Amino acid sequence: MLEVVFDDDAIPQLLDRLTLEEKCSLLSGSDFWHTEPIERLDIPALMLTDGPHGVRKQSQTSEDLDVGNAMPATCFPTAAGLASTWDRDLVAEIGHALGWECRVLGVHVLLGPGVNIKRTPLCGRNFEYFSEDPLLAGELAACLVRGIEAEGIGTSVKHFAANNQETDRMRINVEVDERTLREIYLAPFERVVTTANPATLMCSYNRINGAYSSENPWLLTRVLRDEWGFDGLVMTDWGAVNDRVAGVRGGLDLEMPSSQGLNDHRVAEAVRRGDLSEDTLDRAVARVLRLVARHHQPSDGNTPDLDAHHDLACRAAAASAVLLKNDQETLPLSGLDDVVIIGELARTSRYQGAGSSRVNPTRLVSILEALRERAAVPFEPGYVLADSPTAGSDDEVLRRAAATAARGRTAVLVLGLPSADESEGYDRNHIDLPASHVRLLREVSEVAERTVVLLANGSAVATAPWQHAADAILELWLGGQGGGEGAARLLTGEVSPSGRLAETIPLRVEQLPAQLNFPGENGVVRYGEGLFIGYRGLQALGAHPSFPFGHGLTYTSFSYSDLVVEAAEVTPELPLTAPVLRVTFTVTNSGDRHGVAVPQLYLGHPTSAFTRPVRELRGFSRLGLEPGKSEPVTITVDRRTMSLWHTLSHSWQVEPGPVTVEIGESSADIRLSATATITAPSLRPPLTHWSTLREWRADPMAWPTMREALGEFGKLMDGPGEINPEAFFLLDLPACKATLMFNQPTATQLDDLVARFGA
Repeated sequence: MLEVVFDDDAIPQLLDRLTLEEKCSLLSGSDFWHTEPIERLDIPALMLTDGPHGVRKQSQTSEDLDVGNAMPATCFPTAAGLASTWDRDLVAEIGHALGWECRVLGVHVLLGPGVNIKRTPLCGRNFEYFSEDPLLAGELAACLVRGIEAEGIGTSVKHFAANNQETDRMRINVEVDERTLREIYLAPFERVVTTANPATLMCSYNRINGAYSSENPWLLTRVLRDEWGFDGLVMTDWGAVNDRVAGVRGGLDLEMPSSQGLNDHRVAEAVRRGDLSEDTLDRAVARVLRLVARHHQPSDGNTPDLDAHHDLACRAAAASAVLLKNDQETLPLSGLDDVVIIGELARTSRYQGAGSSRVNPTRLVSILEALRERAAVPFEPGYVLADSPTAGSDDEVLRRAAATAARGRTAVLVLGLPSADESEGYDRNHIDLPASHVRLLREVSEVAERTVVLLANGSAVATAPWQHAADAILELWLGGQGGGEGAARLLTGEVSPSGRLAETIPLRVEQLPAQLNFPGENGVVRYGEGLFIGYRGLQALGAHPSFPFGHGLTYTSFSYSDLVVEAAEVTPELPLTAPVLRVTFTVTNSGDRHGVAVPQLYLGHPTSAFTRPVRELRGFSRLGLEPGKSEPVTITVDRRTMSLWHTLSHSWQVEPGPVTVEIGESSADIRLSATATITAPSLRPPLTHWSTLREWRADPMAWPTMREALGEFGKLMDGPGEINPEAFFLLDLPACKATLMFNQPTATQLDDLVARFGA
């Protein structure tokens, strides 16, 4: 037996005592859910379990990936709902609850959260991901990580990286330019790593620009470790290994699940042949040992307060819901006496997505049950739903009965996507509600006094074809086991809606530029839309969605005032974490009841020399206010958040010049605006032989000398805004071509100019 305590300090001794075969065995699982133990050295196994919105620990009698056989655990709203809360504190509180349940169940690492960007609403796994915006996704995921890991449980932030579709996910090659990859798809991972220091990251299946994520040294070592300072472990998604030896060399530490010794043998043979150094092997083994040392702990023997966790799940469900429409203050309902509940989803809850994240809830409250705890409301199923009491029924008969029951009453319809429509493993091919749901709504709305639609779905659905038939629309997402209670509290006005959209609801999916290349062909998907996903793409095209990113109504109203913007100078020495903008303003509850405001800070760059979206989210706050009350809000923006990825210097750089500072209730509802001037080093490209005369003219130091060397041409171009039309076409001529064609400047002069003013 090892005579030292198993902790970080013991790792060098352990490495000395491990055989080559034992080292290699530690780099893969012992089975589907456990790491490999080494009993002779008292190295225990860790248990890894699916998340991310609940603990999916498979029962002792189940094997491999038996998603339907798990021990009971609290099922919280999926990430699509949690992101819509825009509530850092609530998400952290849920993280603590998840960590506590892991500890009691003997789980050491929870596989989540998923922070992949919602490039398109068609991704079948979008219910597990936070947002189309990298700042919002990264901020909330970091809160969840901090909450879970505060309980001693490791997390595995996934899927690193550019895993934005399920179609051909094991092989697809994502072709994406450097700036888009950095600013959109890597950014949420960067924020989580640099602010929350998660125990592990899980690499994705796909390739990025030709290289599999599981063996990509640029991704796993240069970016993740050298730039971001990550000191944790990188594991595979289950079955994501392509070349195990290349993976170890590139920065992949743990393969899951077990390869039955196959890849362990390959790694050992590579070391023996000298194809893989033992130092490189030891580096990966040390990371595995560090994970075990830091996160192995026996079950604490306590029982989590499942009642408290269920109450938390109910609160989270209510906070996740987004009130999209509320004509003539239809909601909250004045009472339940004239209400009829319609829609099988009110009785047969759709509360989570399908696939590896499926949780066995400790209890489940449907919308119908929650409302009937308050009043004896009548119910009609309205449509056929598989795996429900309506299976085998006739849609027309159900629809006719629902319309009869709704006549002259307030009809609350629960509509949404059946579970087969969205899941891990495949993508959707449309964003429409089932036709039977839309027909039901239209027929009921013709006879009902008022019509309220509750939506149950994991990703955006098109509302444009039918939203005119509803007086109010409340997007519930997949609300977890407390979704029914949360919906009831919102309908009755016990709480006010506070959710805001974390993803755009387009008029139709064809509005989104990403659809031009989704899901790709011949094993390749090209991210040709670049930065312009979600609201960024719609605003760049001047297109209007059904409901914009950040939108969400409440049962009150807010006003905004007193915007003040302070900007600090950006110097080359200024750290990425240093504040550059300080934005202050006042929010007032101008309505007659308590409500939650979610002011959003957007920045735009109207004179940028680079391709830029119209506006981008760069900060947000969340505050509850009583009627008539005001509160000052301050949002700071650090250098990293202000920066663009500069592809010439391959670094984060702040562009000097004017910045539009906007405070909005959504990306399309701007309430305050100001302009600040940012002082920062110039980002002009270095002057070379191939720089155009326009680029030389833009440099006030270089242009006088170049103008003189150009002779008569230079005189025609003299003075800002005074270019002779005869010379206008010459501005985009590279200097070396001017030399070749006109000998102005001469080759010697141009060499001297580049040496003097160039890079």
